[in-house]
Amino acid sequence: MHTNQMLSHFLAAATCLAAALTGQGEATTPSAQEPRATLEAAAASMQADMSAALAELDALRAEIGAERLPLAKKLTQTEGRLSAVRRDFDAVSRELVKKTDSLAGLDASLTALNRQSDYLSSLLGQYGEEFRTRLHIAELQRYRQPLEAAKLALENTKLTDVDRFGTQLGVVELSLDKLEDELGGTRFDGRAKVDNGELKAGRVVMLGPMALFQAADGSAIGSIEETGGSQEPTVLDFSEEEDRRAAAGIALGSGGQFPMDVTLGNAQKVEAIQETWWEHVQKGGVIMIPMAVLAGAALLVVLLKWLSMVFVRRPSKRRVAQLLTVVQEGDHATAKQLAQSMRGPAGRMLAAGAEHLGEPRELIEEVMFEKLLTTRLKLQSWLPFVAICATSAPLLGLLGTVTGIMGTFALMTEFGTGDPKVLSSGISEALITTEHGLIIAIPSLLLHAFLARKAKGVTDGMEKMAVQFMNHIREPKPAAAPSAAVASEVA
Repeated sequence: MHTNQMLSHFLAAATCLAAALTGQGEATTPSAQEPRATLEAAAASMQADMSAALAELDALRAEIGAERLPLAKKLTQTEGRLSAVRRDFDAVSRELVKKTDSLAGLDASLTALNRQSDYLSSLLGQYGEEFRTRLHIAELQRYRQPLEAAKLALENTKLTDVDRFGTQLGVVELSLDKLEDELGGTRFDGRAKVDNGELKAGRVVMLGPMALFQAADGSAIGSIEETGGSQEPTVLDFSEEEDRRAAAGIALGSGGQFPMDVTLGNAQKVEAIQETWWEHVQKGGVIMIPMAVLAGAALLVVLLKWLSMVFVRRPSKRRVAQLLTVVQEGDHATAKQLAQSMRGPAGRMLAAGAEHLGEPRELIEEVMFEKLLTTRLKLQSWLPFVAICATSAPLLGLLGTVTGIMGTFALMTEFGTGDPKVLSSGISEALITTEHGLIIAIPSLLLHAFLARKAKGVTDGMEKMAVQFMNHIREPKPAAAPSAAVASEVA
């Protein structure tokens, strides 16, 4: 700081000196020479100050030179430490990069592991649902609690992955235990619905896909099946006493023969729905009454008409040929006797024609055609009634179908569509009336066609005989004119 002050004084003096010299050059008057001594004194003072400053500067340089070497050494040491620190920094930076890359790899691995965890959890959830669907209806009540816990574990966000996987793996262990049970069968306590719909506790015996149930009070024993979409098993009682005793022995653990149904309960279901003809008819409702009356009347008419046509007598071909020969020969008396001896409508027709032999052909044809019409009307009487029955029966069946469907929709409005048994009455009425309408109509049509064909056969045979009869009638010869000899004799 002192050296700086000296330098500033030196610069100021040098400035004044330069100004003085400049003024000396410009004016050499005596008044300008007076302060010259002052200037020289100032210059001498400045010289002395400058010498002192230079001396002080030399001392300062010496001091700086003395301090430079330690400072250079210290600087070298500091630079060495800086290089070491930089190397350490580079090493730390490289390690940090490695750590960062490793951390990124760990994040990717963690993401992949989380995806695998979610995938495995989803697979275990699907396995649990598949396991549930493959369970017998009787086993659902046995495995319901662990299955529900495994299902809720997927939705519970408070559980850790370990707890969730533990709960789901419990279902896998249950399935493995179930496989072991299926090898030799198993028994467990359960509940099942009996015939009256009451849930009863009892003993369940599982052997493969088959299950038996015995109520604790012994009131019901049979196979277990799922019916009506119910979540509770239903007992189908054994109808045979031997099967009941065998199932009771198996349920109680005393051993014996297992009553096996190879149809897995289908045979019992079919047996349970079997019904008598009268029960089947009763399900048709009130429409079955007029249909039964119609069917009975049609059957009675068909039976009577068939009996009347069966006993229609037809003349034999030999006697008909004999009659035609006599008619052709003109023996009217013999022709009348032969025609009257023939029975049946054809005989009556031929007898009426023989009664008028010798009369005009038109009269004979009209008489025989009258007998043919009488027979035709008699044979075809009541046949239209059978045709009406055949036409009306399907209409009555359709009426029953409409009323049954209307009843079904009324029940659907009241109870919904959840339970099919509620709707079975209306559906049964709708289908059974249509069924019996067709059962009545089809045979009635066939019988009507058979009787009509039989009646037509009788009338066609009569027409044929009438044509043959008319063709064999000999025309009367015209009277000949008397000869001349006869006329002369008469004269």
